[in-house]
Amino acid sequence: MEQVLTPAVSTTPHPAISKWHDTADIYTRLGQLVKQPMRQIRRDKMAEFLKYFDEKCQRSKALTDEAKQYIPGGVQHNLAFNYPFPIAIRNADGAYLWDEDDNRYIDFLQAGGPTILGSNYPAVREKLIDLIRECSPVTGLFHEYELKLAKKINQHMPAVEMFRMLGSGTEAVMAAIRAARVHTGKQKIIKVGGAYHGWSDQMVYGLHIPGTGRHEATGIPKSATEHTQEFYPNNLDQLRRIMTLNRLRGGTAAVIVEPVGPESGTRPVEFDFNRRLRELCDEFGALLIFDEVVTGFRLGLGGAQGYFGVRPDLTVFGKCITGGYPMAGGVGGKKEIMLHFAAGISGTGERAYVGGTLSANPLSCAAGYFAIEEMERTNAAGLAGRAGDRLRQGLEDIIQRLGLPFVTYNQGSIVHLETSAVMLLDFKNPIRLMREVKPRKHMMEEMGAAFMAQGIITLAGSRLYTSMADTDDVIDDALNRFEYVLSCCV
Repeated sequence: MEQVLTPAVSTTPHPAISKWHDTADIYTRLGQLVKQPMRQIRRDKMAEFLKYFDEKCQRSKALTDEAKQYIPGGVQHNLAFNYPFPIAIRNADGAYLWDEDDNRYIDFLQAGGPTILGSNYPAVREKLIDLIRECSPVTGLFHEYELKLAKKINQHMPAVEMFRMLGSGTEAVMAAIRAARVHTGKQKIIKVGGAYHGWSDQMVYGLHIPGTGRHEATGIPKSATEHTQEFYPNNLDQLRRIMTLNRLRGGTAAVIVEPVGPESGTRPVEFDFNRRLRELCDEFGALLIFDEVVTGFRLGLGGAQGYFGVRPDLTVFGKCITGGYPMAGGVGGKKEIMLHFAAGISGTGERAYVGGTLSANPLSCAAGYFAIEEMERTNAAGLAGRAGDRLRQGLEDIIQRLGLPFVTYNQGSIVHLETSAVMLLDFKNPIRLMREVKPRKHMMEEMGAAFMAQGIITLAGSRLYTSMADTDDVIDDALNRFEYVLSCCV
């Protein structure tokens, strides 16, 4: 039986999160949702929504159909896939996106989370254009903004004593794990089941649904995940048992978590989870790695570690580190750990090799520096969090008014809308999982398509990222569109 921690709710005011949710209540409601039959969009209404794509998105369809001849599946990354076919985006500005057919959408994807200022923020864009004119996007040599960005991160996240820029969140996780093993001399890496930490061989384990282990590790040798382990969300008793057994096998190098819960809070944690996790890692001599690919700067300038008041040993960053600009990733942490990455002859002790000729290029580092400067000036995380609160409250009101079993909650500007509950299925009941995962996944895809047909872009129809650009008028407009879709559910 999975143990859930004693409920703990933070009511302390915070710029980006008005209060931490009642996690136990969310799990109760999610459990009830999973037990119920799916409340799909009525078939006649779904046909109406799909008609939008046939009639209004012809240029997108033509482009992505042609792309299938040259690109596997027609798109280059998972976020770009949408049912019934991908939409080709032409323009991005603030709270909105425009596609190749000139349809406008409210953008709650925000490039997967990093554009807290809103898309294509002018003050950052113009400074980068100036830099490119002077320096070019990449030189392969040192640039002043590498130092400026590292100092800026340390200013807001003191646990990041040193910082190494890399090309993506996946690379940053690989580097963090390598450093943890070198520093501790141990091998085992433990993650929370269902979490996503990139697509490196060792982390394609327990993806999306806890308990699935190597279920999605096609093409990956078993040896690659030999030292990767998982525990169920919030179940620190299970984690303790694993770490105790690991003592007999050479010990645990690190525990890596998304600090708001796996898949960026889809399975949310109790407020005191990270504090108790820090204590457990200290007890067993393991490093604590925070994956702040999504939460970095979005939960405030201090990230999740600032909000929860917990200092990880290493912090992983992704797109947030450049405000959404390319070559976005990095790892930072304690000086004695980070020095394992030192280039040339500057390192101390055993070296953890990392590379990447495009890492820390002038464009990426300057983009991160200027974006954080603008977030400081504008209180972007606070404004985005306020928009998230307004959106979540409006969705709650709609769900209650329509008598639907759906569940919505938010961690500031990270807003969750669970309708199909496919991500909440339990591998402890594998027969039901195999029976329901495909229809529930398709329902989630249909919800995403219906929202898009109503002018709203989401992450897989179930996660919404608000930004500073989401004014009250934008949110209220979005809520009217959401209500129409949700009113079509049987």
